Amino acid sequence: MKHVHAFGDDCLGELDAVGLAKQIADGETTASEALEASLARLDRIEPTLSAVAIDDRERARERAATSPFSGPFAGVPTVIKNNTAFAGIATRSGSAATPASAAQADEPFTGEFVGTGLNVFGASTMPAFGLTATTEFVDRDPTRNPWDTDFSAGASSGGSAVLVAAGVVPIAHGNDGGGSLRIPAAACGLVGVKPSRGRTAPAELTKNLPIDLVSNGVMTRTVRDSVAFLADVERRHPASKLKPIGAVEGPGDKRLKIALVNTPITGGLLDRPTDSALMETVDLLESLGHRVNTVPLPVDRSFVDQFIDYWGLLAFGIDRLGKVSVGKGFDRSQVDSFTRGLSNTFLRHFYRLPGDVLGLKRGSRIFRAIFDEFDVVLSPTLGHVTPRIGDLAPTGDFDEILDGLIRYVSFTPANNVSGTPAVSLPLGSTPDGLPVGVHLCTDLGDERTLLELSYELEAARPFARIQDAV
Repeated sequence: MKHVHAFGDDCLGELDAVGLAKQIADGETTASEALEASLARLDRIEPTLSAVAIDDRERARERAATSPFSGPFAGVPTVIKNNTAFAGIATRSGSAATPASAAQADEPFTGEFVGTGLNVFGASTMPAFGLTATTEFVDRDPTRNPWDTDFSAGASSGGSAVLVAAGVVPIAHGNDGGGSLRIPAAACGLVGVKPSRGRTAPAELTKNLPIDLVSNGVMTRTVRDSVAFLADVERRHPASKLKPIGAVEGPGDKRLKIALVNTPITGGLLDRPTDSALMETVDLLESLGHRVNTVPLPVDRSFVDQFIDYWGLLAFGIDRLGKVSVGKGFDRSQVDSFTRGLSNTFLRHFYRLPGDVLGLKRGSRIFRAIFDEFDVVLSPTLGHVTPRIGDLAPTGDFDEILDGLIRYVSFTPANNVSGTPAVSLPLGSTPDGLPVGVHLCTDLGDERTLLELSYELEAARPFARIQDAV
């Protein structure tokens, strides 16, 4: 195991974002001191982990010294994923094809994010256009997993996950169009909540598509940080079409009926570490008084082809229409081979798109029908443990990579199509100590049940910490 982390005895210590904000509010440290500690940690781990796409520390230093912060995370340093416009930072989306000019304005979610009081000092790495599940590239070093640098950090919010897991920041932005927040949370041992569609401001690139798959959120080391983020967004920007989450302060009293899904959509068996983590969670839930019943996967195999066709539409819109969808400085000659392969796959099957959209919407209704009987669906986050660097690299054979991605990302996309909220919790590990994520989801708008159950599981089985690993 090649552990790389930056936890130490500076003012950040082992604090989560709520804890650090309290220290700043109480005068025990300052926003400037917290930022400098975070930057010192970054400088220690970045040469090995490669998690920052754009360093914007000088502007963050100016804000820390001169700008008043307010909100639950006032003065806490963080990063934003580099597919989300932040004024003054170029939105490169992990690709050399994108223009290097700085964004002129924030997009709506950025306001929700920094409105919590966070101080952004840079943009985190992501694979090209967020279209794959490992933060690896065709033209630069990969972003590596701090639990073991031979392994993938997941994607597409990989850089953010690495910086939180390695102790550089306690909270960071991620977004999720097929698991892109929950996958790296699982790979790096974090809490990764994908909110209901509409709970947070939509991503600019996908908000006008027939089905908006993408939800913005955060990755954290504690449940309370994720709760505090969603609570503050709801306070400032309540979602009019969703029931309020309300104040979530700990585990709920209700004993839940939970559906266990333990078969990937591709069929076959889970690997041993993933199955063990899942069944240990079942035992834990039952010991807490919840009822767990095994059910068939509530979507059929046609969902895979429909989702890939639709995912290919995103790649096609970037590859062939980039000067419109991305910006005037888009350079198609720099599009990576995986994005181009996915775009070409869509082009071969474009005639299926109307049926795919109808099929995905029908599948969404079938998926949500499970909540007529159950409160929560439990599954693994991923089809198998975190792959090694190179196994899913975009430089490989496209068909082999796509097949590997289908087997790896077996459980998360149904929540993106249906819009339902979900969370990955670090409740398991491999024999070598790599994190294994367990996945929980609830019906549209029912984040409250999801967060209360997450609080209960965290209290019953505290999450492993990288600083304790040997």
